[in-house]
Amino acid sequence: MVLARDIDPSASPLDYYSFELRRLREEAGLKQAELGAIIFCTGSLIGMVENGRRVPTRDFSERLDAALGTGGVFSRLVGLVLRSQLPNWFQPYAEMEARAAFISTYQCQLVYGLLQAEDYARAVLGVEKPDELDTAVAARMDRQRILARDNPPVLWVVLDEAALHREIGGREVMRNQLAHLLSLQDRQWLEFQVLPFSAGQHAGMMGSFTLLRFDGDPDVHYSESYDSGHMTANPQVIKERSLGYARLQAEALSPRASAELIARVMEERYGNQEPDERAVA
Repeated sequence: MVLARDIDPSASPLDYYSFELRRLREEAGLKQAELGAIIFCTGSLIGMVENGRRVPTRDFSERLDAALGTGGVFSRLVGLVLRSQLPNWFQPYAEMEARAAFISTYQCQLVYGLLQAEDYARAVLGVEKPDELDTAVAARMDRQRILARDNPPVLWVVLDEAALHREIGGREVMRNQLAHLLSLQDRQWLEFQVLPFSAGQHAGMMGSFTLLRFDGDPDVHYSESYDSGHMTANPQVIKERSLGYARLQAEALSPRASAELIARVMEERYGNQEPDERAVA
């Protein structure tokens, strides 16, 4: 049994979710264990969510809505809850990303977050957030929902070839990640190019950056350091970085050639080769 604690619903999205869950459960005349049995989880899990000690998942929220007949209340709330679990300095960018009509990004080390497979994201986030890993991964996966909207943003990614060779999480994780990229190549509003090693020096030598375009609002440039993000709508910065991005696109492989390179790296570097068992003299 998880002991109840006072919840201030105005304190955070998670506290509001917790407060509403307890209120609506009690209104339905259900105990924690009874509700848990209906949505196929334990009563203690219901208690931890009600006490703000466990971040709910989207699947959990959808099952709550069905069990309590709430008309999608929790399914709508969970997006706010998960976004609030992102680092404080990253949350403003995530909100802008979700509103953007066109996203152009250059990534020099890692696959862009919106294109990460779950096991790849888990390996990346596990370096800094091992104690909050499930929550961090759920928040990153939830960001990707903008690509499944009826009117998704255009997403154009230039990915440095180094990101294909940097082994994140092991060979199987990398193989799955590259296969995931290839599975996205036919999406109407998504394009990715690989900037090959042969490009030499290029306009992205300063590091990863993203340009966000909006319907009716100024463009925004975003970059980040170890523990902070920087956004600006300065017209001169936008002009310079837009030109830099165009140069990266020009120097990168075509989308078709990029997919061929990704497939080749996936097989040659992360394929299921048998170990060499030849005797060593």
